[in-house]
Amino acid sequence: MRVHVVSDVHGRADALARAADGADALVCLGDLLLFVDYADHSQGIFPELFGRERATEFIALRAAGRFEEARDMSARLWEALGGEPREHIERAVRDQYARIFAAMPTPAYLTYGNVDLPRYWGDYVRDGHHVLDGQTAEIGGLTFGFVGGGLRTPYRTPNEIDDEEFARKVEAVGPVDVLCCHIPPAVPDLLYDVVARRFERGSEATLEAIKATQPRYALFGHVHQPLAARMRIGRTECVNVGHFRGRGRPFALDL
Repeated sequence: MRVHVVSDVHGRADALARAADGADALVCLGDLLLFVDYADHSQGIFPELFGRERATEFIALRAAGRFEEARDMSARLWEALGGEPREHIERAVRDQYARIFAAMPTPAYLTYGNVDLPRYWGDYVRDGHHVLDGQTAEIGGLTFGFVGGGLRTPYRTPNEIDDEEFARKVEAVGPVDVLCCHIPPAVPDLLYDVVARRFERGSEATLEAIKATQPRYALFGHVHQPLAARMRIGRTECVNVGHFRGRGRPFALDL
């Protein structure tokens, strides 16, 4: 059996529609939405609402670690736009999710990323889409465990949770053959983004679970250009499945 795995889709509905070609199932590790594209400032919800020039300013502030200034800038733009910000955001989010879930192949096993808004998913999942978080599924005779979301950061992305809540989901999954998370285990080489030149947050709970239970694979995304895309922790092969928006192709797992 072959399983294709993707993460960090960020709006790539065109490539997602082909992501399961040649596979028996698709696993998606989240981050379906694109709020702003650091490579192409014209793409995403933010530039759709405020324009490319403002998106470039916003990205520059965040890249420089000037988060309060970025939030102040965003607040001024929302005020100038008029109306309720929630209405504008909901309309843009729903539009993206409608396109993404329409393109999502079946069967697909999904968990959430740190930029996702889980409360909307139920309106768009189709038959054959299995959404799992702190839960397991049998695929090809192996047990896959799924842990979604990210941990708290200065970026304040929508689906960041406390370390304790994340750890409870890891514990609920228990020993599995394949552990699937959006974020990596807390290993520096897996967390460093060589283009952004910063460390992303990884999970200590995931790392401890890998050491204790030694799944066959630990799969994740989140870090778009990692210093190390894969490494072994004991018997476990840890794999960053790749930045799907940038690559447009899945990671293939033969079981």
